[in-house]
Amino acid sequence: MTGAQEPDCVSTKQQRIAELAKRSPQLGCTSLNHHLDRAWLVEASQRTRKDGAPGVDGQTGDDYGLALLDNLTSLLERAKSGAYLAPPVRRVHIPKGAGPETRPLGIPTLEDKVLQRAVVMALEPIYEPDFLDGSYGFRPGRSAHLALQALWQQVMNLGGCWLVEVDLRKFVDTLDHAQLRSLLRRRVRDGVLLRVIDQWLKAGVLENGDISYPEAGAPPGGVMSPLAANVYLH
Repeated sequence: MTGAQEPDCVSTKQQRIAELAKRSPQLGCTSLNHHLDRAWLVEASQRTRKDGAPGVDGQTGDDYGLALLDNLTSLLERAKSGAYLAPPVRRVHIPKGAGPETRPLGIPTLEDKVLQRAVVMALEPIYEPDFLDGSYGFRPGRSAHLALQALWQQVMNLGGCWLVEVDLRKFVDTLDHAQLRSLLRRRVRDGVLLRVIDQWLKAGVLENGDISYPEAGAPPGGVMSPLAANVYLH
């Protein structure tokens, strides 16, 4: 299979997942992981940024790419067999606005990012049809600019109105793990994917040489976090 064919293959599989989820919304999807093969992980790798800071293993995108297919094959085998152990997420603090306040930034390993992207690619076809049309955060084909455009159009249609801004402070950092697991199992009952997600929830955070294990919050810094937050909100 050539690299040019792989995205089409993944797109076709995602369409099948969406159709299955639509046919059985109350039963949950039990056979998702068989869609994840090496071509799927190659596509996930291509969608993953390689120029970010390295995680706890110090491995860069260039390093991982030297033996990409071998690395992805090993990652796939470990994920499906249960041998995959999610590494801790490296945490740094960056400025928040112009003031002295900072916000924590989680930096997963590159391999963890690729696997999270692969899982998100399998889950998005299930959840996207269920998400509300007014939801724009971290969703494919949507952006803050499109949200502002939709808001502006509604205001113009109404001839003016009051706008109320509400901020759910530290929402992603305070998601209840038990509740999140329960919500995910309503639509996803694939043991492989649930086991990997549970690994991320329990992986821990490395900061200033110390590892802590938060009892709440989505996987910090990974692409799984926005999807988990949207599932929780909806």
